[in-house]
Amino acid sequence: MMSLFDSVTSFRMPPMRDEPMTTDLPAYEYEGARAMVELHEQYLCNFLETWKAAKTANVELPKTDDPSYLSLEALLHHVWACARGYMVWMCEVLDLPEPEIDAAPGTERIENEAEDYLGHVIERWKQPLAGVAEKKFYRPEYPSRWKVNYCVDAMMEHAVMHPVRHKLQLRKLLQNRAV
Repeated sequence: MMSLFDSVTSFRMPPMRDEPMTTDLPAYEYEGARAMVELHEQYLCNFLETWKAAKTANVELPKTDDPSYLSLEALLHHVWACARGYMVWMCEVLDLPEPEIDAAPGTERIENEAEDYLGHVIERWKQPLAGVAEKKFYRPEYPSRWKVNYCVDAMMEHAVMHPVRHKLQLRKLLQNRAV
């Protein structure tokens, strides 16, 4: 089947994962949390595939003062650092142990270490929320680091959608480049 990109150029978008790779998650008290952990993995992997396509195509990000968009490496660092930050925040507000997720590699190393760090994040996201009762995901709300109040369930949804939003931004840039 031909894609939009096939009709314009020889560039092909990477295939997207339809299913998470995780098969070894523990039992969760709240299956909604387990589903979000699986989706987070899937969408981080999809983002990385699209990021690699953008890197290969030499996509340039629009000019901005936002340090997260200074380069493709800065964007990858931003997405990886946020993946860590969301779980750290959830563990803090739920009074859970530190999830021991390493800081994301700096922009000078991120491209070479992207897959290893992704595997680390995926592994460290599996366990922390498994024993948390469903009711703790909805009440109370807590201030995020950017001063917006979230319940833990909403923060999980935010974490899941974050790489999706950036993947779509990159896909648009790739599409515009192909036209």
